[in-house]
Amino acid sequence: MKPVPIRRGTLRNPGADLARLPVAPDLTGISVVEGLRAAVAFAAIILVNEWLAWPPLLIMALAANLTCFCDIGGPIRPRLRALAAFTFLGGVAWGAFGVLQASGPALVLPASCAVIFCCTFVRVWGVPAQTVGNVLVVVLCLALDRALTPAEGAVLAAVFWAGGLWATFLAIVVWRLHPYRPAHAAIAAVWAGLARLARDLRRLSGGSHGADPAVWDQHARAHRRAVRDAIEAARTLVLDLARSRARLSERNARALIRLEAAEQLFGVTIALSDYLERATPERRAEAARLLRLLPPLMRLIARSIRQDRPLDLARIERGLRLVRPGPETDPALQRMAERALDRLRIAAKLSGPEDLAGRSGLAGVPAPPWRDRLVQPLRANLTWSSANLRHALRATVVAVPALLVTFWWPGPFTHWLTITVVLTMQPFYAATWQRALERIGGTVLGGLIGAVLAYFATSPPVLAGMMVPLSVIGFAARGVSYGTFIACLTPLVVVLVELVEPGHSSWEIVGMRGLFTVLGGAVAVLSGLVLWPLWEPERVRTELRAALLAHARYAEAVVAERLGEGPAGAAEAAARAAGLATNNLEASLSRALQEPRRRGRSRIEAAMVADATLRRMAGRLSVLRHDPEPRGLDPAVWRAWRDWVTAALARAARGEALPRKPDAAEAEPLARIGAQVELLAGSLRRAGMAG
Repeated sequence: MKPVPIRRGTLRNPGADLARLPVAPDLTGISVVEGLRAAVAFAAIILVNEWLAWPPLLIMALAANLTCFCDIGGPIRPRLRALAAFTFLGGVAWGAFGVLQASGPALVLPASCAVIFCCTFVRVWGVPAQTVGNVLVVVLCLALDRALTPAEGAVLAAVFWAGGLWATFLAIVVWRLHPYRPAHAAIAAVWAGLARLARDLRRLSGGSHGADPAVWDQHARAHRRAVRDAIEAARTLVLDLARSRARLSERNARALIRLEAAEQLFGVTIALSDYLERATPERRAEAARLLRLLPPLMRLIARSIRQDRPLDLARIERGLRLVRPGPETDPALQRMAERALDRLRIAAKLSGPEDLAGRSGLAGVPAPPWRDRLVQPLRANLTWSSANLRHALRATVVAVPALLVTFWWPGPFTHWLTITVVLTMQPFYAATWQRALERIGGTVLGGLIGAVLAYFATSPPVLAGMMVPLSVIGFAARGVSYGTFIACLTPLVVVLVELVEPGHSSWEIVGMRGLFTVLGGAVAVLSGLVLWPLWEPERVRTELRAALLAHARYAEAVVAERLGEGPAGAAEAAARAAGLATNNLEASLSRALQEPRRRGRSRIEAAMVADATLRRMAGRLSVLRHDPEPRGLDPAVWRAWRDWVTAALARAARGEALPRKPDAAEAEPLARIGAQVELLAGSLRRAGMAG
C-alpha cells in the first residue's frame, strides 16, 4: 500500500481531506418556520414598543430573541426544561449584575468570572446545556452595560422573564415545531448520505481507477465517516424522542426501523466497496446495474422520510425487481445485493423481521437516572486532562481583561469584545481557529449589508418594521452553517442597535462591531495557543489504540457470527463500535493537521496509514459477513485466525512483536486481513506510535 498523503481531497469528496476546515454551508438546514416564529417572538414586541414607547419592552424583546437562540429543537420536555432554565437564570443574571455593576470591578469581576466558568463548563452535559450556557454569557455581558438601582433591576428581571415566557409559549404551545421533525430530518440525512456513497462507488467502479488504494481510501474516508456520524446523530435524536414519551409510539417505531435498516445497509455497502475494489471488470459490470439504481431508490426514501409522506410502493418494487441479480451472478455479490434490496424494501414498507429494531439495542432503552446523567459527566471532566475543564478555565481567564475593557471604556459596543472572546473559544485549537474565521467573515459581510439597510431607513418605525424580515432571515439560516448564520444575523444586530441607540450611525456600529469581533477572535485564537493547550498529536495515540482494540473485537465478533457462537447482533454492534472508533481517530487527525505546531509529523503520517488500513480491514470483515459460505474453511482454521488477529491488533496497540501467523494456504480471505495487520504494525513501530 502506498503511503497515505496528509492532504488529499477533491471537490467531490471534501471529507477525504482531514486538513480542510469543515465550513461549507448546508442549504438543507434552512428553516423558514423557525425564522417566522422568532420574528413573531422578537419583532412583535419591538413594534409594540413603537406604540407604547416604554424602554423596558426592548429588554423583553431581547429576552424573547435570546430565548429563541436556546431552542435547538427536539422533544418537547427537554426543550421546555432548557427554555425555562434560561428564562429564569437570564432574568436573575440581568437584574443581579445590573445592580452589582455599580459596585465596581473588585466585586463584579470575581462574580462574572464564576458565572462564565459555569456557563462554559456546562457543555459536559450536552449541546442543549452548552447552548443555554453560551447565551447566558451574552446576557451577562449585556447586563454589565448599565448600572441599575434595585427597583430597576427588579423591573428588568420581570420583563426579561416575560419575554422568555412569551417566546417559550410560542415555541411549545402556539407555534411549536413538529417534535418528530428533527428525527425525520436526521434519518433522511442518513439515507441521503448512503445515496451519495453509492453514487460515488458507482463512479469508482466504472472508472479507470482500477485498484489504486489511494483513490479507494479517499472514498472510504469521505463517505463512511459522514454516514457513520449521521447515523449516530439520528440515533441520539430518536432515543431522546423515545425516552421523552411514556411508550414507543407507532411513528417512533417506524423511525427506529428506518434507522436500523439504513445502518445494516451501510454495512452492506462497505462490503460491496471492498469487493469492487478487487473485482475483475466482469464482476464490476455485474454490479453496475445495482449501483445505477441504488442511489435514486435511496434518495426516494430520504425524500419520503423528510417530508413524512408515503412512498409509491409499486414503483419501489419495480425498481427492486430491476436490480435483482440473476442466478449466474457471483454468489458473494448476489448475497450482498439481496441483503441490500431487503433493507431497501424494509425501509419502504416499514415491515421486516420482528427483531430488526430490537437487535440494534435502540428500542426499549430506558434513560439513566437523572443523578447519573448529572454526576457522571461532571466527575469525568473534573480532571486536568479534560479538554472541557481547560476550556472553561481558559475562557474565564481571558474574559478578565475583556471585562476590564468594558469598565474602562463604557458604551453600547464594548460588550461585543467579551462575547466574541468567550463564544469563539472552543476546547480544541482547530475548532477555535475555524470559529474565529467564520465569526469574523460573517460579521464583516453581514455588517456591510446591515449598514446599507440602516442607511436607507429614514425613521424609527421603518427600522422597527425591518426587524420582521431580518429576524426571519437570521433564524432561518441558523442550521446552514455558523458563518452563514452570523452573516444573516449581523444586519439584525446593526439595525437593532441603531434603533435602541439613535445617536450612532450605522457605519459607526458596523465599524465597532467589526473591530471588537476581529480583536476578540484574535485573542481567542492566541489564547488557544498559549493557555493550557491540548495538542492533538499526543491525543492521536490514544484514539489509535482505541481503534485498534475496537477492530480486534469486531474481527472476533465476525468469526463468532460465522461459526454460530456469538449472540445475535454482536457483530452489528461491534461494527458500529469500530466505525465510531475510526471516526474518533479521524477527528483527532483532522484537528492535528489544522494545528500550527506540526510536531511528530511522521507519527501523524503513520496514523493516517493506520486509519486507511483499519478502513480496509473493516471492509474485508464486512465481506466475510456476507460471503455465502466460509469457502471450505473448517471451524478450527477460523478460530486460529480469529485468535491471531485479535492478539496481533492488541500487541500492535502496545508496540509488541506480533505472534506467529497461522498457515495462509487454506485461508486466503483471512490472510488478506493478516497482511493488513502486519502492514499496520510495521508502520506504527517505525514511527514510534504504538505502546
